[in-house]
Amino acid sequence: MLELYAGVAVNGLLIGVIYALVATGLNVIFGVMRVVNFAHGEMVVVGMYLGYSLWQFTGLSPLASLPITVALTFAFGYGFQLAIGNDFVSRPQHVQFVLYIGLGLAITGLHAMIFGPDPRAIQGEAGFDVYRIGFLRIDAVRLHAAAVALGVIAALSAWLRWSMTGKALHAASENLVGGQAIGLRIDRIFALTMGIGVACAGTAGALLAQLYDTQPYLASEFTMIAFIIVIIGGLASLPGALLGGLMIGLAEAIAAMVLEPSAKSLLSYALLILVLLLKPEGLMGRIAGRRA
Repeated sequence: MLELYAGVAVNGLLIGVIYALVATGLNVIFGVMRVVNFAHGEMVVVGMYLGYSLWQFTGLSPLASLPITVALTFAFGYGFQLAIGNDFVSRPQHVQFVLYIGLGLAITGLHAMIFGPDPRAIQGEAGFDVYRIGFLRIDAVRLHAAAVALGVIAALSAWLRWSMTGKALHAASENLVGGQAIGLRIDRIFALTMGIGVACAGTAGALLAQLYDTQPYLASEFTMIAFIIVIIGGLASLPGALLGGLMIGLAEAIAAMVLEPSAKSLLSYALLILVLLLKPEGLMGRIAGRRA
């Protein structure tokens, strides 16, 4: 029994790391632009379909084709923000909501038209590999995906903290007018921010494509998971996104085992309510406002 519970917990934590990467993209976008991307789950599904399509037509696993997925999703986010998104950053929030909800619906419709409603699965011998550590049996694909997701989060955190461009993003998030005064190209910074956020979602999607069947209507689930993690961990907090992702992954795994798979979100929502009651700004965050 201990072996069973430990295995479920470890696998839940591994999927939680991938969830954290999804939430990291949402956090970066909000942290810099103060924009809530309601199409974020659709970006995850875009990554899933890219991972599936590259596997189907080239035979490359989603891990091997990950650089292509990252490049394509980053280009999409960057181009969208330059062409359309920047015009909406300063508009009222309800207008922004309409834009991103409309974008999400359009992406879902395109997926249904191109791929149809049927689930698409990536099949391969690697899906049966496991690692044995003591009495633990750890799914190899899940472990590899979590390791890549953790590496991406760590690399992004280091880049944002130490690089000049990362410091420029931080400056724009702290004081938009001050950033403009010292010569920052805010339109380019916002485009870069959206590109990074979408690339995080797309990368997570490609990793998840190895674990779940891909179909057009998964987006709302991933959007909700990302919002729950961001609220639990704290807005604009990358460490908070990782902590929140681990908590949600573990909660889902425990709920699916103790209760039933259909109730896996029960503990996640309970955690969300508890955090909102006790620490509304999130476990590692602070209440964010519009910067001057």
